[in-house]
Amino acid sequence: MNKAGAFVKAARLRTLPLSISGVVVGAALAFRQDEFLIWVFVLSLLVTLALQVLSNFANDYGDGVKGTDKKRTGEQRLVASGVISPKAMKNAVIVSAVVSFLLGLALIFTAFGPEQTGYLLIFAILGVGAIAAAIKYTVGKGAFGYSGHGDLFVFIFFGLVSVMGSYFLYTKEFHLIALLPACIIGLLSTAVLNLNNMRDLRNDAVNNKRTTAVKLGPGNVRWYHFALIETPFLLALIHLFIFAEKPLDWLILIAFVPLFVHLFKVGKVDDLEKLDPELKKVALSTFLFALLLGITSVF
Repeated sequence: MNKAGAFVKAARLRTLPLSISGVVVGAALAFRQDEFLIWVFVLSLLVTLALQVLSNFANDYGDGVKGTDKKRTGEQRLVASGVISPKAMKNAVIVSAVVSFLLGLALIFTAFGPEQTGYLLIFAILGVGAIAAAIKYTVGKGAFGYSGHGDLFVFIFFGLVSVMGSYFLYTKEFHLIALLPACIIGLLSTAVLNLNNMRDLRNDAVNNKRTTAVKLGPGNVRWYHFALIETPFLLALIHLFIFAEKPLDWLILIAFVPLFVHLFKVGKVDDLEKLDPELKKVALSTFLFALLLGITSVF
């Protein structure tokens, strides 16, 4: 594998559709309010993709230097396998952080202009916080991915910040219409993380990575996972009862069909390490929800 190919693999392209789901939902809701701006959407996508790549590089580096990925199941990690040196991956993290920051500045200046200094400052702080959180997930002492706080991080940044933050970039206001979709994306994104942690439960426990899955154990973590999938379905129903304007709006429920099939598989499987193929199903179902919300907002 050449060097460029190794970094492309470390970027873990299969995680990118999930990462942009919140941005798509925020844009769809803004379009419904006649507030959509194409350049804000394009830059929001680029910022989100840059942050996800940064997070993936940082996770590969952090878990690699800690030795957590030596016997992991699923997609190969490049630092742990020796394909990319820790120094080279650390440099990639730094470059990705700089790119994310510069794209973030371009986004907030496009959305607010130089005159709205209050909004510029708030979103600049949020951007720095997102970059720091992406790195701190596995890097350094007290990494919150090792203390069971990763679920909260994903819910906040993939859900609340991604959906409500991107919606605010268009509309310059918070609205109840964005709250439940933000929670839905946040919970489903957390379900993807939890599924990953369920798969790696035994290895993480050995390496003192105290994820929520490790803390709950093989039995209880399944019930937690069921809640992460079923609660968004209930929230989607509530959202539709409040805000649906036409029968087409109810199409978003189609995204939950593969998710409920997925729950049947989770309840039936004996070896949690066999859940790796389910990661893609949950991530793509979350993206499908975002796309359907976008379609129903446009038509």
